[in-house]
Amino acid sequence: MTQDADRKGATAYPRAVLDLFDAYVHGAIDRRGFVTQCAVHVGSAAAATTMLAALSPDFARGQVIKPDDKRIVISHVDIASPAGNGTVRAYVARPAAKTAAKLPVVIVAHENRGLNPHIEDIARRLAVDGYMAVAPDALTTIGGYPGDEDKARAAFATLDRTKIGEDFVAAATHARTMAGSNGKIAAVGFCFGGWIANLLATRLPDLRAAVPFYGSPPALADVPKIKAQLLIHYAGNDARTNAAWPEYEAALKQAGTHYKAYIYEGAEHGFNNDTTPRFDKAAADLAWARTLALLRQTIG
Repeated sequence: MTQDADRKGATAYPRAVLDLFDAYVHGAIDRRGFVTQCAVHVGSAAAATTMLAALSPDFARGQVIKPDDKRIVISHVDIASPAGNGTVRAYVARPAAKTAAKLPVVIVAHENRGLNPHIEDIARRLAVDGYMAVAPDALTTIGGYPGDEDKARAAFATLDRTKIGEDFVAAATHARTMAGSNGKIAAVGFCFGGWIANLLATRLPDLRAAVPFYGSPPALADVPKIKAQLLIHYAGNDARTNAAWPEYEAALKQAGTHYKAYIYEGAEHGFNNDTTPRFDKAAADLAWARTLALLRQTIG
């Protein structure tokens, strides 16, 4: 995947603007707050509005595997989540080829906007690589991803984080026994989903691998429960997320957890998301290659 020539990378934006965008994406400021504060750096509200549009996702440009790709089959499953929000719907992508062998499963955990087109594309990429990818949508309880990132972010903020975690635990537990699954399971997550990947590692004793991309750690008291191999990806320019790493690493070492952690210098939070200018191809390619290598090693 290469960035289009007219889609500037993160280095084209002032540091202050990138930090404001990160605050906006994570709910620390609203759209008005971004435009007002960004205008100080770029000269006008009109320029700030244009910059916000440029920084926001363009799902069509970032799509790698189309939904109608003949190599995969797409379906949906509704999963009971009595300890969570009652029911969680998941997007399921699997190889189309008919084989006698059952497939290992990868839970794909989304960012703080629910199951948007980019995360569905990640699931499809995993299916092309031979996995059954199961991507739950935390927004199920309020109608699912609404098709608008601002609305999705606002809706997500109204949900109970603990119940969302239970929804993903329920989805992962169910996925182990889905038709076509061989019971071997791993988790990959991004931003909020990185926290979910860490959480699942503490909750599922048979989870074989967890790969959090720039995600928050689990409760440190639960780290000794982790049996999975961890592959942790951080962005060098992500001081907000990285601040929690020293304590998390100390807890992992104390617990004797098998982990590898990488900080991709010069990369921004969200560097794997190829729908925005924060995408860093070199960092994303390397992190994804490492991810696939761990999946092959742990679940086949």
